[in-house]
Amino acid sequence: MEFQEIRYELDGHVLTITLNRPQRLNAFTATMARELIEAFDRADADDEVRAIIVTGEGRAFCAGADLGAGADTFDWRELASEDELPRDSGGTVTLRIFASKKPVIAAINGPAVGIGVTMTLPMDIRLAADDARIGFVFTRRGIVPEACSSWFLPRVVGISQAMEWVATGRVFDAQEALAGGLVRSLHPQGELLATARALAAEIVENTAPVSVALARQLMWRMLGSEHPMRAHQADSRAMFARGQSDDAREGVSSFLQKRSAHFTDRVSEGLPDIFPGYAEPGFA
Repeated sequence: MEFQEIRYELDGHVLTITLNRPQRLNAFTATMARELIEAFDRADADDEVRAIIVTGEGRAFCAGADLGAGADTFDWRELASEDELPRDSGGTVTLRIFASKKPVIAAINGPAVGIGVTMTLPMDIRLAADDARIGFVFTRRGIVPEACSSWFLPRVVGISQAMEWVATGRVFDAQEALAGGLVRSLHPQGELLATARALAAEIVENTAPVSVALARQLMWRMLGSEHPMRAHQADSRAMFARGQSDDAREGVSSFLQKRSAHFTDRVSEGLPDIFPGYAEPGFA
């Protein structure tokens, strides 16, 4: 697939996905949604990809949905059928990122508004430029938070902070995003990507890819679990499977021998089933 609205660049096991509509402040479109899903599909299938950075081209990360259709931008009646409501395209993207087998870092290099910020919520770590501006502006546009953000945002920042940002719909600065727990750290514009790459490199150089993929599943899926026993069951299955792996033997041996580890197990060869019976809910 030839990408039109994103760039896909792999360098040293770190994939950088760049939203690439700078003339429109990287505003989100149906094409961008399809391309992001394809990019994450491609990354999961490629063992050369060990970590993913998502950023924006130019001065914005993503200015939200492209409003080129004017007042009818969010009127989806033409897309509906008698049997099925149209799906929120932002939600299809965030669900795909949620399912990623590779860790994902958001490098928010500028304005991130609407879907421009909600798409980052299922990413594992968010860094921002110190002059970035962020807004969950949906109520000011007469719509509601989308892209599964009613599930993600309260889990990332807590219900009170989530409701303040959503109910006011205001655009706020990077310092408020940091104080509210939305982003991990702030950086001068010229240092943001380098910091994200250094963080990605720490993952690539020191960890076992299969273990990272399983840890990511454990962390995200357990956010919706009803009891810690579910985590104990999944942890136990994962420890049983990984304890007999070449990676586990290498991890211990390299530590005892005081050398860098060389992990050989690959995500593409399949992950152990640590959630038997787990199935993603369908859309209805």
